[in-house]
Amino acid sequence: MTTTQEAVSAAERCTPGFRRDPHPVYAQLRTAAPVCPMTPPHGNETYLITRYEDARAALADPRLSKDMYGAMDAYRRIFGDSSVALDDNMLNSDAPKHTRLRRLVNSAFTPRRVQALRPRIEEIVRELLDECPAREPFDLLPAFAFPLPIIVICDLLGVPAQDRSRMQHLSTTVAQTGFGAEFKRAQQQAEEDLHAYFTQLITAKRQHPGDDLLSALTEVRDNAGGLTENELVSTAFLLMFAGHKTTAYLIGNAVHHLLSHPAQLRALREDPELIRAAVEELVRYDGSVESATFRYATEDVEYSGTRIPKGALVQIALTSANRDPLKFEAPDELDVTRPGNAQDAHLGFGHGSHYCLGAPLARLETQLALTLLFERFPRMALADPAGGPRWLEVPFPAFRGLAELPVVLDPVG
Repeated sequence: MTTTQEAVSAAERCTPGFRRDPHPVYAQLRTAAPVCPMTPPHGNETYLITRYEDARAALADPRLSKDMYGAMDAYRRIFGDSSVALDDNMLNSDAPKHTRLRRLVNSAFTPRRVQALRPRIEEIVRELLDECPAREPFDLLPAFAFPLPIIVICDLLGVPAQDRSRMQHLSTTVAQTGFGAEFKRAQQQAEEDLHAYFTQLITAKRQHPGDDLLSALTEVRDNAGGLTENELVSTAFLLMFAGHKTTAYLIGNAVHHLLSHPAQLRALREDPELIRAAVEELVRYDGSVESATFRYATEDVEYSGTRIPKGALVQIALTSANRDPLKFEAPDELDVTRPGNAQDAHLGFGHGSHYCLGAPLARLETQLALTLLFERFPRMALADPAGGPRWLEVPFPAFRGLAELPVVLDPVG
């Protein structure tokens, strides 16, 4: 039985055991310390929110600022100086700046615009599956889960096909860093490389614009003054980074959990119309974004009887909120037929003004990936079910996801 102090220690230090399975720790904190003061390795006073109602309220609380430039000392201790130039975007801003930046890119991610991408996404899924070995064990993550969203977002932005693998490598370095000097150096170099890349790509779009989002944003920048040059570079990075990492890990988590819950997979196969509800349940059950990005208190605020002092950082545990028994019945059970499994019952895509801009695209990619994968390979199985999953264990990761997903698409016998 995990004690409250053990749970706090595991969460603030991101122990390997916590990274492998954070759910027991979150359950303990929801009961005993729902707004938990912590001192993580970055040294900043931080409060972890774990209950659903508190999390939902905090995500939309204007007193909890997303403008990390307002907490620059804390920001630099966590992310370093190299992140500053890449974080001048809608994710790290409040209104009215956030409103202005989001409006400029919102049209690319409307449900109607996203649905128009369906044929292209289906084509990519089929092409990737054509290249996968059918009878031999292989890792589904690098062969399928990651290439799908990186191709889609690069197509959308106008990133050349030959640069996709570089984008994936650099963003992986940014996402999987820890707090040591070696990690920081690797992160800084990757961020500098990404900033230089997008600066050069934007220059190329000015000279030879295409029918892509980055060309459109560049035109807005030059003709209407809608965003600064650095905001343009930073927005390009944000859309590329968030536009594939979150979906890739979500697809991996979803495949793993469906293969590990054969009754749920069978229900989905018997009624393909369940796919939309199933994706919502998979996001709730074990989504790829474990915690919302940092906020900081611009004044003293109180949640569940705990005062969060002005200047403190606030971390909102989406994974914990989505397993809160005060909100969801039997929350630790995966149920693709869960009643009320509508969009936004869970907090996997956030809530409020910072609700995930790319949620419609992530939903569509995941729905099509799962549908076409299991239609084509109905006997698909985990390559080593007894071995258990291997989750990312790097300190303070940006995502909740698998380190590998060994599968066999069409087992013999």
